[in-house]
Amino acid sequence: MKRALMVSLLLLCAGAAQAHKASDAYLILEADATGLSERVDIALRDLDRELQLDADGNGQLSWGELRARAGEIDQLARQGLDMTLTDADGGRCAPQALAPLQIETRSDGRYAVLQRRWQCRAPAQDLTLSYRLFAASDPTHRGVLILRGPAGAAQTLVLAPDGHATPLRLGAAHSLLSVLRDGVHHIWIGLDHILFLLALLLPAVLVREGNHWRPAKQLRPVLLDVLGVVSAFTLAHSITLALAAFEILSPPSRWVESLIAASVLLATLNNLWPLLLHGRWRLTFAFGLVHGFGFASALRELGLRREALAGPLLMFNLGVELGQLAVVAGFMGLVWGLRRRPGYPRWVLGGGSLLIALLALVWLLERVFDLQLLGR
Repeated sequence: MKRALMVSLLLLCAGAAQAHKASDAYLILEADATGLSERVDIALRDLDRELQLDADGNGQLSWGELRARAGEIDQLARQGLDMTLTDADGGRCAPQALAPLQIETRSDGRYAVLQRRWQCRAPAQDLTLSYRLFAASDPTHRGVLILRGPAGAAQTLVLAPDGHATPLRLGAAHSLLSVLRDGVHHIWIGLDHILFLLALLLPAVLVREGNHWRPAKQLRPVLLDVLGVVSAFTLAHSITLALAAFEILSPPSRWVESLIAASVLLATLNNLWPLLLHGRWRLTFAFGLVHGFGFASALRELGLRREALAGPLLMFNLGVELGQLAVVAGFMGLVWGLRRRPGYPRWVLGGGSLLIALLALVWLLERVFDLQLLGR
């Protein structure tokens, strides 16, 4: 039983090893009266993993290394993205030559920027695209599509690399449902956020007596404790998500990501050497404020216009909550059933907290000192 529990914990942390580096790309399309501007942003870390761009092996991608492989980068992007565009008269729009490769820094690292123009005889209207970037090497990869029509109406979609044809009409109203899905997707790939919550929930099914843990006998106190933790996290990150989304308060992303890693570390250390046994919602609220800024960076990447932000902000936050509740419900059902096992305090609570703490420490060092300690 101990071995099975430890294998489960190791698999959990192995899957979280790249929590702060989820594979994503951005496809930004803007239509006007004569055609469409296409821009594809692909994370350099993903390109390096796929194409081995770091020729000298020093862990840093130079401009020379990228420029020398620009043709391969473009070929990879074209193979991963198939687009057809027609205008209002039904004519096919023609893609123009690719612009020179550029680099842009986003909140989660540097991205290669590929741009080109599509020329149409009449205003662009119907778009069909198939997305399969990194499908073979990373099926968890996602593409974020930001599509703006001539009148400024926008659509935002999250694309899985499954190659399915997706038909879209330019100028259609922005889908709030797609933003809700974006919120769910973000919390599910944001494993540093999830591990922070799980670290807080690991001891929820136990009661501390002296220097020992014993399993909780009644479900009601456990549910009240979990409700307090989850509610504090929700309230806190909702506040800072709104502040950052409307650009009222926007701390540097490096500070935010570092503090998120520190929050995971401190939550696990409190499990290993309990100092705060009661009122853990206070700790959750304090660090939840930091996590809200992390959620805001994902919302900003969707390219939503500030004047039409209220609805998408609400739906994105709702998506985060739904994804969070699904994780919490599944996790609590599991640990409630395991709480009476003799190995739970030592192997699940202790071992799980230790593994998460070590992972959080690596994240903290990487984010504070701009290092790359984990695999690409």
